[in-house]
Amino acid sequence: MAGWIDTHCHLDAPEFAPDVDAVRTAAALAGVAHCVLPAVERANWDAVRELAHRHGDSYALGIHPLYTPRARDEDLEHLADALQRYQADPRLVAVGEIGLDYFVPGLDAARQEHFYAGQLRLARRFDLPVILHVRRSADRLLKGLRAVPVRGGIAHAFNGSLQQAQAFVALGFKLGFGGAVTYERALQLRRLAAELPAEAIVMETDAPDIPPHWLYTTAAARAGGSPRGATRRPSCRASAPWWPACAGWRRRTGRPSPLPMPVRPCLGCRLRIRDVLRHWVDGLSAGSYSF
Repeated sequence: MAGWIDTHCHLDAPEFAPDVDAVRTAAALAGVAHCVLPAVERANWDAVRELAHRHGDSYALGIHPLYTPRARDEDLEHLADALQRYQADPRLVAVGEIGLDYFVPGLDAARQEHFYAGQLRLARRFDLPVILHVRRSADRLLKGLRAVPVRGGIAHAFNGSLQQAQAFVALGFKLGFGGAVTYERALQLRRLAAELPAEAIVMETDAPDIPPHWLYTTAAARAGGSPRGATRRPSCRASAPWWPACAGWRRRTGRPSPLPMPVRPCLGCRLRIRDVLRHWVDGLSAGSYSF
């Protein structure tokens, strides 16, 4: 079935619990043909697996770095058991969400690294890709991947340097881009999206987190009673076909595109031509998906 793949969606989040089936149906109607549902702790492994099977999606099992304070060391053994039990399940596609977070204060770095290294070893043992949480931790994650090579994966919500991006790609990883790239202040992220080859990028919502700019509501506004999110569409600066002016195409070829659409358009072209983020507005936010 043709359509978009949301490579990172927490469909089991409490925000979706009242109408999770309606949320997934709305996404499908908006063109999202497939979702990858990463787990965050042992307690939700069964939930993501059940949702993936119910809706024909895929899932990953793992322990998120933000959940390491309440994780138990034996959870790694339970993860190994689960990966062994579901090894033949075609909907199990990765170990994740795992990684390191050096942004949130109060987290034990050594404990995070303990779980990260342990889960890399499990991914290698079961020959699975990994879905990485990358938050001010790209270099340490890359160091771990070089020590324990795995079968590639996705660097989720990537926001590092071009050199770090290239290092992940060289190790067989795709880079997850989503709502953050829609903010005008995200200059570095937009430069990355334009400079990286299209095949290095995958799309994700991280739902219900990281909304695009047109759905973002400040904490103060939410405290004042405003709903979390809006329904206005992003404005388009061009009403006529404009893709021959694609900066990415011009940079690669030195000339305007001779085709209706570049063979390898930059992210900006893909966002506007195909309106890849439309599911945030037309589907998931239409009474079902609210941030």
